[in-house]
Amino acid sequence: MALQYNLSKVYEISENDNEFALQIVSLFLEEVPLEIQSMKNAIELKDYTQTYASAHKIKPTLDLLGMDIAYEDNMQIMNWTKEEGKRKEIKEVFKSLRSRINDAADEIKKDFNL
Repeated sequence: MALQYNLSKVYEISENDNEFALQIVSLFLEEVPLEIQSMKNAIELKDYTQTYASAHKIKPTLDLLGMDIAYEDNMQIMNWTKEEGKRKEIKEVFKSLRSRINDAADEIKKDFNL
């Protein structure tokens, strides 16, 4: 049973299409970890434009997969970019986001035998 993600929105928009769900989780596994790495590098460099671009790119996927806490972490990072780094705790927020992404990825791989 999925604890780190929720496919109810995926099944709702696809009319319970398992193949579509597999495509969505596969896309998550391919793209989101790359964007997380890009975001990590951009945060370290205080590259607000790249940080925002990476956060914005993963935002719909986090929402679609019902990853509410990761979604909120991601929104905090997007807001941080608009404020251009005036929040010191952003590294902790990023660690939380990365941890949730990694946990969900591990769970998806297990649940879908990927």
